[in-house]
Amino acid sequence: MAAQDFKDYYAILGISKSASADELKRAYRKLARQYHPDMNPGNAAAEARFKEINEAYEVLSDPDKRRKYDQFGQYWKQAEGFGGGAPGDFGGFDFSQYGSFDDFINELLGRFAGGVPGGDRSYGYRPGTPPGGFGGFGGFGEPPTSAGGDLEANLSMTLSEAFKGVQKRLILGSEEIEVRIPAGAKPGSKIRVRGKGQMNPYTRQRGDLYLKIDIQPHPFFRFEEDNLVCEVAIAPDEAVLGTAIDVPTPDGLVTMNVPAGIRSGQTLRLRGKGWVNPKGGRGDQLVKIVIVPPKDLSPAEREYYEKIRDSRTFDPRSGLKHIRL
Repeated sequence: MAAQDFKDYYAILGISKSASADELKRAYRKLARQYHPDMNPGNAAAEARFKEINEAYEVLSDPDKRRKYDQFGQYWKQAEGFGGGAPGDFGGFDFSQYGSFDDFINELLGRFAGGVPGGDRSYGYRPGTPPGGFGGFGGFGEPPTSAGGDLEANLSMTLSEAFKGVQKRLILGSEEIEVRIPAGAKPGSKIRVRGKGQMNPYTRQRGDLYLKIDIQPHPFFRFEEDNLVCEVAIAPDEAVLGTAIDVPTPDGLVTMNVPAGIRSGQTLRLRGKGWVNPKGGRGDQLVKIVIVPPKDLSPAEREYYEKIRDSRTFDPRSGLKHIRL
């Protein structure tokens, strides 16, 4: 990766290198909402910024990737391929003297090979050698005879793609593969792609690739555990008298009855309107009710609210009168 192509993921998310996981998540959610394609239809610049934000979060939210990114800088992706980093601690090492990460590894392992009794430099890293091959960083013992190691990678997708299922095209080094993600994938779930992991150079057998699902934030729907959840606002009079409201679901709008006297924060359930179960059927959608008072009142509205206040017999704070420390 050329130095000019290096992306400062911390700057992209507007956080410091010492930002905590919670600070990282808050910054990501704020920017993801701001630049989400649904909020910026037809805006190519916003879409590009959204992809950049997701790329930065995908790396920095993974502790192992973040450590490699902080340690290896512009060469962190090459270091990623070694599944555990180089021997020793290279924190703060200046890589600028090398034309590529391969040059650095070749020189480094050349030194190690020269220090091993009977060391053979042919066991050093060569461009294109899969991690785990030729002894890798694990030493210079007997050649391995098992299949190659498994790989894991994050796969980001929209809520719609996860709900309906999607075909994704992935680039694995010089190899391009297509992966079918079934409908109903959930955040954190893993998709196994057989035979697409690391290759053992002696047996020519490959391990598996595991894709960890990461679902991009949606402006209305969200996940809580295994539930699809949303918030819907109602007016104070609707809360008092009850009403029927239209609620968005993955299938479109449905009418839901809101009982009289509902409290802000209460949750209603739309059965069979939630997330797809990969084995068949649907879960429920949970609708959290939020009572929102009007900010601007017409003279007539204010008059009626004042009449209600003056004639109201209900005291919502009556139970507080006898509270003592």
